[in-house]
Formats: sequence, C-alpha cells, structure tokens
Amino acid sequence: MALANDAQSTTKLVHVFAKWRAVLKIGATEPSELAIHENAYGLARYAVICQENGLVPIVEPEILVDGSHDIEKCAAVTERVLAACYKALNDHHAILEGTLLKPNMVTPGSDAPKVAHEVIAEYTIRALQRTVPPAVPAIVFLSGGQSEEEATLNLNAMNKLNTKKPWSLSFSFGRALQQSTLKAWAGKPENVGKARAAFLARCKANSEATLGTYKGDATLGEGASESLHVKDYKY
Repeated sequence: MALANDAQSTTKLVHVFAKWRAVLKIGATEPSELAIHENAYGLARYAVICQENGLVPIVEPEILVDGSHDIEKCAAVTERVLAACYKALNDHHAILEGTLLKPNMVTPGSDAPKVAHEVIAEYTIRALQRTVPPAVPAIVFLSGGQSEEEATLNLNAMNKLNTKKPWSLSFSFGRALQQSTLKAWAGKPENVGKARAAFLARCKANSEATLGTYKGDATLGEGASESLHVKDYKY
C-alpha cells in the first residue's frame, strides 16, 4: 500500500501483513499426501487473495513437534510439506518476492532425545535449501513449543552456519518472546518496569541471533528456559 505524504510530496510504502497457519502432525501414517496437498493449496489460495488486496501474506505450514520421531523424520516431512507449498504457490501464480515463510524448525519430536543447536541448524537449513526458492525474501521462524532460550539459540546457530542462505533468517515468535515477560509482569502494575526489562532482553537476544552474534548471555527472566510445548494441544 502506498500512502502520499502531502507535506513533503513523497511516497511512503506501508506494508500490511496477514497470516494463515496450516497445522500438520507426524505420526505412523501422518501427514497423508491428501493432508499435505489440501493444506498447501489452501495456503497458496490465501496468499494470492492477500496479494490481490494489497497485503503481504505470511505463509505458515507448521509441523507439530508432538511425537517420538527423530530429527531425520522431521526433516523428511518438512521437506515434503515445503515442496508442496511452493508448487502450489507457483501454480497459483503467487509473487514469491511479496511473501514471507513462517515454518517450524527441524527438531526431534517432543518425546525424543534432544540434539545440539548446531544439528538443528544444519537440518533446518538443508531442508530450506532443498525446497524454498531464493526469490522468497525472508524466513521468519515459529518457536514450536521450544523454550525462549532454545528458540533463540537455534536461530543463532542457523545464522552462524557457513553455507548458502539466500533468504534473511529471522523470527516470528509469539510464546517464545512473551513467556518471561508475562511472568515478570504477573498482571501487576508495580511489575511493569520488570516486565519491560525482560522483554527488552529477549528482543535484544533475538536481534543478535538474526546476525549470528548471540553469545547466550541474555539475562534470563523467569520462564525463559521452560519448554512452551503443550502436549496434544487441540487447535
């Protein structure tokens, strides 16, 4: 959308965003090809409708972390889903330069052993390299039930990785930005300053993570290291 500034006779661009989230789960027979196809085409149709109306679509295919699958399984499913999404976006003639992707990070299931941040970074970037066109300007990750600090450290590891990354890698965390802030605030006016400090610390850490310069030295507020995963949450 373009808004004219009469005082200075210049034009300012104001980007208005919309977001659509499609959720898929890993299981013995999930996600099915039908589920992948229908969710991909729903996301693509939404993206085109957004662009036809002057909005920037955030495309969010999320693979839930629930399960005992390993990171290889998550990577394989993530690649299938992203490949289907970009086929659908191209079939619908979406302008990829005018979209953002909001995917899950490639991680083991919530009931599987954890792996190092560097391993998550490697698997995630490889899945993206295989499926996401370089025309997409930015990939903004969801946290997927990770703790605030885990999500930040994983994003930082991705940006430190020395490999081809034609997109900007950033964050679009919800819970992983606000958990420690909400705990610090606790709904009490006298805690507003404390909550602001917690939020600023989290924002600074994630800002550094987008550059690959986060040292893991953020002042961790209460809840920053707690898992945000809710098992079998029904959407």
